[in-house]
Amino acid sequence: MAQFTAGEDTLALEGAAAVRSAFHAVERLRARGAEGRGLSAGALDLLIRLSAAPDDGLSIGKLAQGAGVSSRNVTGLVDTLERDGLAERVPDRRDRRSVLARITPAGLDWVESFRRPTQAAMAAVFRGFTPAETTQLRHLCLRLVENQNRLDQYLSQADGTNTQP
Repeated sequence: MAQFTAGEDTLALEGAAAVRSAFHAVERLRARGAEGRGLSAGALDLLIRLSAAPDDGLSIGKLAQGAGVSSRNVTGLVDTLERDGLAERVPDRRDRRSVLARITPAGLDWVESFRRPTQAAMAAVFRGFTPAETTQLRHLCLRLVENQNRLDQYLSQADGTNTQP
């Protein structure tokens, strides 16, 4: 690390490396649980988003924006969820040209069966953390996301690109 930074302060780089390592550890556990139940991590993410969505569902665009991926990616994931009977496409009552994705009762059952083991796994990952530490960690991670979003907007304006999926 010292060679990379030419002897300058490495604290921010070390913090970023720790966040990246923690993310990968949690994501591996999450993916293992989802794949053990027949879903990719991406499909799981969409299914959880749909479980919290309004009853009439969400557009592919809104799902893509919320997940930070392309609409094309979300379309394929919704195809998978629909094939498995966990989600369905329904007409948008407000715009007949648009289609929404909505979770099915089987999808809600799937999410519920996934919730308890996930809560137990996350409790194990955070074992030894006080509630105040967990709250602080959540707060700090959300600040990282906000900072990254601001930086992304600045860089997009500076180079004339649009990073929206």
